[in-house]
Amino acid sequence: MQDVHRHYTMGDSVVRALDGISFEVERGAYWAIMGPSGSGKSTLLNLLGCLDRPTTGAYLLGGEDVSRLTDDRLSEVRSTKLGFVFQSFQLIQQLSILENVEVPLFYQGVAPHESRERARKALERVNLGDRVHHRPNELSGGQQQRAAVARALVNQPIVLLADEPTGNLDSKTAREILDLFDELHAQGSTILLVTHDPGVASRAEWVLRVMDGKLDRVEPGGRHRAAAGTGA
Repeated sequence: MQDVHRHYTMGDSVVRALDGISFEVERGAYWAIMGPSGSGKSTLLNLLGCLDRPTTGAYLLGGEDVSRLTDDRLSEVRSTKLGFVFQSFQLIQQLSILENVEVPLFYQGVAPHESRERARKALERVNLGDRVHHRPNELSGGQQQRAAVARALVNQPIVLLADEPTGNLDSKTAREILDLFDELHAQGSTILLVTHDPGVASRAEWVLRVMDGKLDRVEPGGRHRAAAGTGA
């Protein structure tokens, strides 16, 4: 992100939700984004996820300035380059877990046989290979979030975006989901995770703090400090 601003007009007032944000995330990195309510972190996540556009500034995703794309091309970028994990799972109750994971591939026009195989592999990757025909209400909260992670991974995104992914889970299940993110990161996934919980943020390599629409600071996360401590 290069000098990104996002301003909204409300009556006669201009709300500066983001006011000159610049940072760069390397492929394969694990970042947490933190900030108090109203700091701009949700606006930042919407921009990172190509759900909104900057008022000014540039957002380069894999070298492509997505802030200048047409709506159709932006939709294509969302479906092929990004994976989303939400606090509330966002699973379709009428579909099996396997069918839920296939949904992004359906919109890409992937052939049914290939779609089914890729969805199975994604579920196996999150240890749900034996639950493919269950519906969401037949799974625990942690299993539902694992299914949501599988859905986010099925299109092989270059960035995985997670918005408070442990917010609706008990502490034990939350640790299991964070362990899963650790595994995905170790396998090369680029992860950007929004959280208000310092314990969750400590799993990341870097913590980006937003305050009043500005970048307050970037500091090493627990994973970075641990690696530095071992000389890794």
